[in-house]
Amino acid sequence: MIEMRTIESVLGNTTFYALILATCTSWINLFFLKSKIWSNISKSSTLFSSIFVVGLLISRWTNGKYFPISNLYESILFLCAILLIGQQLAELKLSTRLIRCLNLPLVLCLYWFGNSGLPPEMRIITGLAPSLQSNWLMMHVSVMMLSYGTLILGSLLCLLFLLLKTYAPKKTDTTPVATSAISITSDETNNTLLEAKSLSKSLLDIIDIWSYRLIGLGFPFLTLGIISGAVWANEAWGAYWSWDPKESWALITWLTFAIYLHARLIKGWTGQKTATIGSIGFVIIWVCYLGVNFLGKGLHSYGWIG
Repeated sequence: MIEMRTIESVLGNTTFYALILATCTSWINLFFLKSKIWSNISKSSTLFSSIFVVGLLISRWTNGKYFPISNLYESILFLCAILLIGQQLAELKLSTRLIRCLNLPLVLCLYWFGNSGLPPEMRIITGLAPSLQSNWLMMHVSVMMLSYGTLILGSLLCLLFLLLKTYAPKKTDTTPVATSAISITSDETNNTLLEAKSLSKSLLDIIDIWSYRLIGLGFPFLTLGIISGAVWANEAWGAYWSWDPKESWALITWLTFAIYLHARLIKGWTGQKTATIGSIGFVIIWVCYLGVNFLGKGLHSYGWIG
């Protein structure tokens, strides 16, 4: 037992430092030193961070003899792993480091909160309560974490879309010129701006498509997670639905992304309109996942506050 705790402690500290390194180098590479070396350091640190988080989960699984999703701390580890792995897969398709620069600080803050913001006893491996010894619970929490991870990444791309849409070049300089020398300079400037505009538009289209794909992937997981949670709730508490704060916000989250998909599939909306809906969904997910735990009441409080 002591050896397993030591391994978990080493993995936990190493993960935190790897996330700090990955976050700092990604932002340094974006704004200051646009060198491939810094980019590779950031990529490698992200890869090792995801490996270490998965190692933490396996360690708790081996030590506790149960799938590690029984409390808020373990669900945070699970979500961090999904976000890191999903980010690296998204980068392969998007060919941009911007998603890394947005996602890594998010994961770092989430991981820090799990290790420093929660009671220490929540990180101690204990036996499962009878109500938690259910296959429906395992299915419910794991599928919900998968849905949260994919929906967060998809809505994060919506935020990225709005940022790029706001700060991308919108028009070229059409001021009349008097001399041929100035005219050449103006033409070169306009060509540069046109190339930048074309490049940003192409990137915006790719981001828009992949945000839609990720949200489209996460929505069925969210639906299945809510249904399996209702079945488990009936087993544990004798009712499929009790309007618990977590249940209510899960429904609000489902409705938000249902509106997003309806707008794209039925109304044919794309671009800024759907990105705005997805960005609202980003906030709602975090209220659903963490915010309701600050209310200090409800069946999903994980025994933390209240």
